[in-house]
Amino acid sequence: MQKDDFCRIVNWYPVLGEHSMPTVFLKLTGDDVKLLTDGIGNGEATQSVIARLKNVMRGGALDNYFISSDLCSPTDTERFEAKRGAVHSAESAWYFLANSAKVRQAATDGKVEYLAIKPFVRIDRTREFRLFVQDGELRAMSQYNLVRHFRRLEGIKENLYAAVCKWFEQIKNNLPVKDVVIDIFLESDDQTVKIIDLNCWGEPTDPLLLRTFDQDWSAVNGIKLMLPPTKISGDVAVSF
Repeated sequence: MQKDDFCRIVNWYPVLGEHSMPTVFLKLTGDDVKLLTDGIGNGEATQSVIARLKNVMRGGALDNYFISSDLCSPTDTERFEAKRGAVHSAESAWYFLANSAKVRQAATDGKVEYLAIKPFVRIDRTREFRLFVQDGELRAMSQYNLVRHFRRLEGIKENLYAAVCKWFEQIKNNLPVKDVVIDIFLESDDQTVKIIDLNCWGEPTDPLLLRTFDQDWSAVNGIKLMLPPTKISGDVAVSF
């Protein structure tokens, strides 16, 4: 198994789907993949795949969906920036997939075969984390959204880490790879863990607060959070 094969949701979902959001898959044709490779997001050439996607979405039966390729999500698009990737229509979903440089590159590299369709869940940013699994063991857990220090996490961080460690012990034997990075969120009880995505170990995956993959992982453990802002007191001399 190549290092990123298990990170394709179509491969990990049958093993770990009970710990994720309900997901259905649309098999793409070679022509569909070519549309993604070429960045064609609308027009007559897209009518067939959009019709099939609309059927899988049951005509937009849910308020919003999150749709990705089997290897990566269109997190580099304006839709993700503005609405965290939520889409309502098949037309909109395909347009943003085709306009994602990440998805286009994955398609060009022959790593896109399916679309994954799931209900959109608005996740509390303070409950998103990235887990670092090295040599089959959970080595570290990083705050995912590095926009600022989240004060609510300070008093409960060890409890959160303990809950995630307990969960990981239940699922680790289902991981056929020893080194992997897992994105998760905790539900409102701060105990129930849901998988968002799996990422390959090392670049281009962002190590976030772990800074680098080039380190002694046997010595790294625990939960890493953004530090609170530094307060300066006393006399401060400023010169220009």
